[in-house]
Amino acid sequence: MSDLATEDRHSELEKYRTELTGYCYRMLGSSFEAEDAVQDTMVRAWRSIGSFEGRSSLRSWLYRIATNVCLDSLNAGNKRARPMDLTAATPVAQAQLNARPEITWLEPVPDGRVLPSVADPAETAVSRETVRLAFVAALQHLPPKQRAVLILREVLAWKASEVAELLDTSVASVNSALQRARATIAENEPADSDAADPLDEEQKELLERYVAAFEGYDMKALTALLHEDATMSMPPYDLWLRGHDDIVGWMLGVGDVCRGSKLVPTVANGSPAFAHYHPDPEGGYSPWALIVLEVRDGKVGGMDFFLDTKRWFPLFDLPERLDA
Repeated sequence: MSDLATEDRHSELEKYRTELTGYCYRMLGSSFEAEDAVQDTMVRAWRSIGSFEGRSSLRSWLYRIATNVCLDSLNAGNKRARPMDLTAATPVAQAQLNARPEITWLEPVPDGRVLPSVADPAETAVSRETVRLAFVAALQHLPPKQRAVLILREVLAWKASEVAELLDTSVASVNSALQRARATIAENEPADSDAADPLDEEQKELLERYVAAFEGYDMKALTALLHEDATMSMPPYDLWLRGHDDIVGWMLGVGDVCRGSKLVPTVANGSPAFAHYHPDPEGGYSPWALIVLEVRDGKVGGMDFFLDTKRWFPLFDLPERLDA
């Protein structure tokens, strides 16, 4: 194969990387596992491309490989969750920080890694909605093949016949799996969120007020921005809190070390997010958490603080520290 032909084939495969990463992320619930799965897919495709006969599209062929990679991973028992999937909300007076292994947790992901650029605003809205933490968490309740069927049919809008061909099964089997998957998702219905692409003026104002309240550590101003049943979680700890009193109790108790922090805006999982930097005794500010917000009906419904900044800040291309 000439160098030019090799380069052309490599480019042809690479143009599907972002959408495949989005697919694998929804399947696996892990940004790092998704990227590994796509890399494995690309390697397998490259090794086998000489035998690709073109009976299906290159895209369908890549999705078949990626699906098999994800199913192999999921059949090994991997399943990601949020703290609220594992325990009940804890009253702040009983709060304890119990860490669980990294493989337990649903992981955040930068939008740019999983959301390909598309011209259709409706398609963009669906893509963003279906990488939200709450939606991907709901997907984790599905058996692996049902998960694949639901994503391919409802998120990516594949025909039942196309999914049947990809999974080497019948259209009737695909339709049955989709029906069961829909029923399970309905039992674990993720809360709606406000569209945020782009942010409207009301949302921009909400986020500006959130930053001002958090950086000023003004709990009255902060709770005015939160729904009464707002939640707060802090993976890798399984503790999570619900409601103004418990959230404020935490923030003014153990969480008081965050007083004087700085927030830098970013985006994650189709949602507003912030890099949270903590005052450093040696000067400036050091990474503390990646905060992903759930916004609905003009207020914040959830705050997820992902504390393993050595994993998340490089993934999101965030500064290692901020100067004073």
